[in-house]
Amino acid sequence: MNTSTFRRVFKAFHYRDFRLMWFGACTSSIGTWMQIVAQGWLIYRMSHSAFLLALDQFLGGIPIFLFSLIGGVVADRRERRKILLVSQYIQMASAATLTVLVSTGWIHVWHILCLSFVSGLAQAFGGPAYQALIPTLVDREDMPNAIALNSIQFNMAVTVGPALAGQALAKLGEKWCFGLNALSFLAPIVTLSIISAPFVPAKTTESILGSLKQGLSFVRKQGSMEALTILAFCMTALSMPMRTYIPVFVKDIFHRGPETYGNLLSFMGIGSICGSLLVASRGNIHNKGRVALVMLGCLGAGISAFSFSRLLPLSYAMLVFVGASMMAVFATVTSLVQLITTNEMRGRVMSVYNTAFRGGMPMGNLLSGWLVPIFTAPVVLGVNGFLLILVALYFLLVQRRVAAL
Repeated sequence: MNTSTFRRVFKAFHYRDFRLMWFGACTSSIGTWMQIVAQGWLIYRMSHSAFLLALDQFLGGIPIFLFSLIGGVVADRRERRKILLVSQYIQMASAATLTVLVSTGWIHVWHILCLSFVSGLAQAFGGPAYQALIPTLVDREDMPNAIALNSIQFNMAVTVGPALAGQALAKLGEKWCFGLNALSFLAPIVTLSIISAPFVPAKTTESILGSLKQGLSFVRKQGSMEALTILAFCMTALSMPMRTYIPVFVKDIFHRGPETYGNLLSFMGIGSICGSLLVASRGNIHNKGRVALVMLGCLGAGISAFSFSRLLPLSYAMLVFVGASMMAVFATVTSLVQLITTNEMRGRVMSVYNTAFRGGMPMGNLLSGWLVPIFTAPVVLGVNGFLLILVALYFLLVQRRVAAL
């Protein structure tokens, strides 16, 4: 990579506050992914229940679906940095509680499920604040690059976190994964304390419900925003169950242990970094909508191929492909939403998008948790992949508002 290409890919790093936020968020995300891996492994080890795996994902995601819209109103009314700090403290306390429960041997599955709900509730308010804060740290023309780089930090964590978790699970046990996650929250807490966030919320006498209606009205008036929101829901509802059921493939199909589980998630993370780098290097491209839909079709094909693979090297390759496709779709669609939105409406509009994007996760996991015991994980995930291809074709050929962007 020559110097000019390097500068173009990492252009948003020229902004000090964005750079600080990026490194703080990346450290925390690595810890979070260590916990996600350990938590899924612990639940399946204790219960051997695919339904409880899905229920844990549902309980972690449903508060985001229920409360993100209110979180978006709060993000437009309060200093976003302070909202994020409170969210980090709550998630840190949840991880510390899990560490103590596992270390003392008092842990039960219901403890994990309850703490997943608490963390999800914190994310319901922290998520819209974070998504609204990031674009204010860079100039408008560098916003797509900042969003792509933000995807890279998330996916570096998806690569590094599971790999570390696989080693820690095999040699030290689950408590180390939870404890290191609790410590990792110190990074964004310190970062948020030293950045100078420029957003000052306007004084308003409007009720929370009135502000919420304003945000929903903005989304409805922008026909493409409505289509992007539906697309985000479909993408997560149909693609995220694959990540949930990787422990089932590891134990029941490949008959391997936690290191293979970490490796599978790491290969998916490597693909995600590649997809994010590709989007970042392209900058503010034309035909973003069409690119997103083509990559959505690729994502569906990759999930179907993974679900029916019985060769571990092929599964690794498919997860690289799935990760790259998923992040290309996510980064491109999020860029489109951010570019359409005005700053004073950003918290509310991003909360509508976040509700759809994150709300698809618990809904998809709940439905798959009911279907997997009946039809098996490979069949359910294979059908999900095929449905994603159909969704992409529908938006490309029939309802063309996204394809026209």
